[in-house]
Amino acid sequence: MTTPEAEQAQDETPEQAPQDGGARPEERLEKAVRAAEQALIEYEIAVETFRVEVENFSRLHHQKLGPMYARLDELDALIAEAVAARSGDPEDRRKAAEARARVLPMPGVDELFHGWMDGDGLLPEAAAMLTDQSVRPPQRVRPSDEARKLYRELVRKAHPDLAQDEQERERRDAFIARVNAAYGRGDEALLRELHEEWDAGPVPDERRPTPSEELYARLEWLAQRKELLSVVARELEESAIGAMLKLAPDDPDRLLDEIAEQLLAQVAEREAELEQLRGRVT
Repeated sequence: MTTPEAEQAQDETPEQAPQDGGARPEERLEKAVRAAEQALIEYEIAVETFRVEVENFSRLHHQKLGPMYARLDELDALIAEAVAARSGDPEDRRKAAEARARVLPMPGVDELFHGWMDGDGLLPEAAAMLTDQSVRPPQRVRPSDEARKLYRELVRKAHPDLAQDEQERERRDAFIARVNAAYGRGDEALLRELHEEWDAGPVPDERRPTPSEELYARLEWLAQRKELLSVVARELEESAIGAMLKLAPDDPDRLLDEIAEQLLAQVAEREAELEQLRGRVT
């Protein structure tokens, strides 16, 4: 990740854990594990917040700009058809046919289910529709600063990696899934409710002393998990939407407005060109 949070999280390593020359080796190892856990959680938060921005930008890009792209395709087809009608050239007719074919393509699976399904199944908005719950699609690319703050606090408190047993991990997994869904919608009110719910819930026992073998295994698992997150972060950054977000990292919502302005200008140019062609034909 290129975000400051991600860079800081990636740079933190078990070697940076506080050192105590008088502590037993197992105690120093446990400190290293705790430091690695916190570093991984911070990195995971950074990856997840960026993933939400990429996903929201993609949806809003489709919703807000999709009609403009469709209008541009239609104008391109009309212009090509006007040119072909004027010239009668077979090559111009072929180009007009190709332009018209681009206006009404056969929908693919992703297009048919856009806004309803992804690789994990039904999206939250679709599930809400089918269960008569309120539908709250994202209104902006990046959730508000307050939502980001609430989200980070919740993840740091309830992250599954802090569980002491399998039952506690399952409880945390289910809770964090709700937190992620609320954050993805930028729902500050629900995030506050989740804060209250977690604070009122059962408090896990303090970490018990862990055998050295388990601590070493834990460190190895944390390192593997970090590598997997690095792959996810790299794929997000290298995606088309991720690349677009890099153009306006501080205000991604404004980027949509700027693209919309550019598309509107292109629409106006195409309409003027079409009007001129039609005038010549008549």
